[in-house]
Amino acid sequence: MKKGDLLELEITGYAFEGKGIAKIIKEVNSLDEEPKKYVVFVEGAYPGDKIIAQVGKIKKSYAEARVKDLISKSTFRTEPRCKYFGVCGGCKAQDLFYDQQAKYKEEQVKDIFERIGGFRDFEILPIIPSENFFFYRNKMEFSFAVKRWLTENEISSMQEIADKDFALGLHIPGLYDKVLNIDECFLQSELSNSILNFTRNFFKSRSISIYSTQNHTGYLRNLIIRNSYHTNDLMVNLVTSEENERLFTQFKDELLNEFPQITTVINNINLKKAQVATGDYEIVLHGPGFNYDIIGGKKFRISANSFFQTNTHQAERLYQAAANFAEFNGDEIVYDLDSGAGTIPIFISEFVKEIYGFESVVPAIEDAKVNIELNNTKNFQPILADLNKSFLPEIEERKIQQPDIIIADPPRSGMNPKTVNDILALKPGRVVYISCNPSTQARDVKLLCEGGYKLIKLQPVDMFPHTYHIENVALLKL
Repeated sequence: MKKGDLLELEITGYAFEGKGIAKIIKEVNSLDEEPKKYVVFVEGAYPGDKIIAQVGKIKKSYAEARVKDLISKSTFRTEPRCKYFGVCGGCKAQDLFYDQQAKYKEEQVKDIFERIGGFRDFEILPIIPSENFFFYRNKMEFSFAVKRWLTENEISSMQEIADKDFALGLHIPGLYDKVLNIDECFLQSELSNSILNFTRNFFKSRSISIYSTQNHTGYLRNLIIRNSYHTNDLMVNLVTSEENERLFTQFKDELLNEFPQITTVINNINLKKAQVATGDYEIVLHGPGFNYDIIGGKKFRISANSFFQTNTHQAERLYQAAANFAEFNGDEIVYDLDSGAGTIPIFISEFVKEIYGFESVVPAIEDAKVNIELNNTKNFQPILADLNKSFLPEIEERKIQQPDIIIADPPRSGMNPKTVNDILALKPGRVVYISCNPSTQARDVKLLCEGGYKLIKLQPVDMFPHTYHIENVALLKL
């Protein structure tokens, strides 16, 4: 097998990160050797497909390929709704019926824990699917770029393309410097599409410069739109490389004239060279500078740079699953690691004795303090702590009681090894581990189990329909 070869394959499985699985018999060198099955992971293929695949990367035990031609389609396929499907990397599974998406995600969580963690004796509960699989996001992040992604028709036309140097949309997968100029997306509200198009036209018509990661000059960097689901709050946050009060005020005035529904307009100033959509500081030009939303009857303030689950409806189900796993009886001391704006601690506050939330982002801590007041929560204390270091000194310094339960919700990269060691040193009776990356979660759970814990059960929750991302809750007992 060589790179570029064409293979006729039948897809029999579906792997994490949205790749179809085909197995072929690998040739052997001796009659005494047993034939071995060789796995080919195929981008854009689903179980039941018969395809011609073009080989890309080749490894000893597997190869990667992409669909060159469909001989016959899986019965699970459906027509994608979005005209950008196949180019934009946001909704890679939009051409797969949603019930099948959810089914495969559940299977993938089980497979990851068995294969990466080596676990066998655990329970996996049926996945909790999303009620809405379009317009479910409360936040979208768009990027400006000086290189617009050109379509095949544009490239083959051999014509001069006037607007190829200005784009506002979503990054092409694997290309940090090219952006697809989208005019609609079915993940957030229809109103957010109108705001996106207005913003692009406003700055493009004035020939405003876009920040370049090559020479680190230019003004425009990102546009973030947040809309609350249980309130009417709507935030527009423009990230730029510097202040320009006159231009931004003009943008704000025309934006509000077009969209009076907008409740907050913010300018985040990002002085870093890195491509991140957060600022070193922010200027609020309209409204309070934050949104409010409600989860489980609790009200939360969300600042421009604070973490808040992007699928509000599913967040309540996710937190309820975590609370069910914790089996609270009302007397527990609980630690919540990576507690953000305090959503989980406040959600569970009525069911426990005391909660301590450890968080490294200062604006999130400030939001948590406000959310405590909003909900009249008396038993939650947010603590600023760097979870890339041991947080035990904070506990000792503040003379905090030892935890009965630890809830952890780390970023995609998983827990820092020092955090794992801290949990093992504290020895809470139960650990409830929430993760948006089952692979790093399985790795960390394995380390905890090697230190004296047992994996009891898992609860997958689909927060992100049409993508391969999956949220998962794990219960461990000492």
